[in-house]
Amino acid sequence: MLNMAEGLARLGALASSPLMATLGSAFVDAGFEIAIVGGPVRDALLGRTTNDLDLTTDARPDDILRIVKPLATATWDIGRAFGTIGAKIHGEQVEITTYRADSYDGATRKPTVEFGDTLEADLARRDFTVNAMALRLPTPALVDPTGGVEDLVDRRLRTPADPAISFGDDPLRMLRAARFAAQLGFDVAPETFAAMADLRESLRIVSPERVQGELVKLVQTDTPDRGIRLLVESGLMAEFLPEVPALRLEIDEHHHHKDVYEHSLTVLRQAIELEQARHPGQAPDVPLRLAALLHDIGKPATRKLEPGGGVSFHHHDLKGARLARKRLTALRFDGETTASVTQLIEQHLRFFGYAEGTWTDSAVRRYVRDAGDELERLHILTRADVTTRNAKKAGRLARAYDDIERRIAELAEQEELDAIRPELDGNRIQQVLGIAPGREVGEAYRFLLELRLDEGMVGAEVAEERLRAWWAARG
Repeated sequence: MLNMAEGLARLGALASSPLMATLGSAFVDAGFEIAIVGGPVRDALLGRTTNDLDLTTDARPDDILRIVKPLATATWDIGRAFGTIGAKIHGEQVEITTYRADSYDGATRKPTVEFGDTLEADLARRDFTVNAMALRLPTPALVDPTGGVEDLVDRRLRTPADPAISFGDDPLRMLRAARFAAQLGFDVAPETFAAMADLRESLRIVSPERVQGELVKLVQTDTPDRGIRLLVESGLMAEFLPEVPALRLEIDEHHHHKDVYEHSLTVLRQAIELEQARHPGQAPDVPLRLAALLHDIGKPATRKLEPGGGVSFHHHDLKGARLARKRLTALRFDGETTASVTQLIEQHLRFFGYAEGTWTDSAVRRYVRDAGDELERLHILTRADVTTRNAKKAGRLARAYDDIERRIAELAEQEELDAIRPELDGNRIQQVLGIAPGREVGEAYRFLLELRLDEGMVGAEVAEERLRAWWAARG
């Protein structure tokens, strides 16, 4: 719960920091206003750490640059057209933006940039009331014209203006609502949610890159499922990732199966828990989290109602991988992320064959070879994919995966499994067989790779003998 006394004390400490004291005095002495705005104010009141230091002022960009240059070790004006000047002062990076009073044409989310004259008007045009608070400098004074503090207390997301106008101006704000709901653990006000549902189709004017950026920020939170539910329930998810709401399969009284949508959200939560436990302090693993969310998106297209009440989803892993590649490409994800997610989805069922029996060392080697650089992510995703309420079954699967990880570690120690290659390279193959570069060298290489996978290291001399025998058998 928000403790206002503690929150105000944190705001006072922020305002009195050397950086803020320096900026406050410099702008006031030059005849201008300046205030910390948005996220830093919200997070100070909530007791959260923040990496952003955003300020706003009535000074125009040229005046901002003139004031901060003597104070800064570096400045940048890449955002000058939008009124933003960046600077590094006292070792910290800040962005200072002129008050804005933008207007929108409704056809795109790009505003006609107009500078404003008052702090209150600037705050009124922001996305949510909890982000529409400012702290004047150098003498700290909280400015909250839209009730942001009350919404912090109530843990509520609400737009400063009519949500239909706010979202109509910039539809991307609807995705930010989901992200902040997940990040802060807040609920969306009923009228705000209603506007999100009503205006969901307006998201189509937003570029895929911007949508992708908000999706990434959402899955990077500790509890993205809260925001995902909001996007699904409002209909927004169907506008850019329809495979997720499609997971809510209709279940009839005769054919029963696990709720795929709820299962997928559980897998996502469990994957994040495992990721954080195995790699504490590291940045959120976006490809892993996307794979956890999307790993079963092939099920709706492959569902088959079997006689006797059963339900099957044959090859949903392969179908899901194809769907994920198509969707992530449309959202302009980079090739590396797309390849990682699709590979994880395609291979997420491989382990369950191990749990049903005993794999040979050869099978374990192939598992590692096929996973490649995605092996650690595959470990996490596969463990997270166990959501059964049957404690006996869950325990059996956990023990089986403990066992395969142990065997992988032992084999890796013995054979440097993470870099499996034949014991003879292409040049040596040509020398042994007396052949020139060509198709036969590749076939011989694959034969030696299979030998390595099946039998491990046999030594170069034995490998050459086996290669000659294989070649002779080919005639």
